[in-house]
Amino acid sequence: MWKAAIVTLAFIFLAPMVSSQDQPKDTNTQQTPAPAPAATPAAADSKIPAEDAKRVNPVKPVASSIADGKHLYESQCLMCHGKDGDGKGDLAVDMKLNLRDFRDAATFKESTDGELFYIISKGKGDMPGAADRLSPTQCWNLVNYVRSLSSKTPPAKPKDDKPKG
Repeated sequence: MWKAAIVTLAFIFLAPMVSSQDQPKDTNTQQTPAPAPAATPAAADSKIPAEDAKRVNPVKPVASSIADGKHLYESQCLMCHGKDGDGKGDLAVDMKLNLRDFRDAATFKESTDGELFYIISKGKGDMPGAADRLSPTQCWNLVNYVRSLSSKTPPAKPKDDKPKG
């Protein structure tokens, strides 16, 4: 009895696959394109609500927070924002995105920690938000890390080795 039930179930599931493979394909008919995938939700509007902009970072920018932020940056942000925060990551280059240089102190001079947290968690433009995969503390650690990038001394420009004269 069990064998008959298994054979019947196999026939029910496999028969449609076999019959569709046995039929010749009509090469003269146009195939309709597959429907476009549903659009992903747009990243947050560039207008940051005032209450979010006023949020104060509860995580102090101590070495452990910055180290945690760096680790997250390397796995979540580096592909677009670049290894050193220069905005020239592989994905940004491929997508022809013009991203800001986090190493430049002027980049975040006018931004509050709340605004940075909002952008990291909700997204902006082509950048998706991270709130669905990072905790609030992790987002604050990222705020601390990206702010630390502009406090580092930029690499010295190469000097002209030609003698003056």
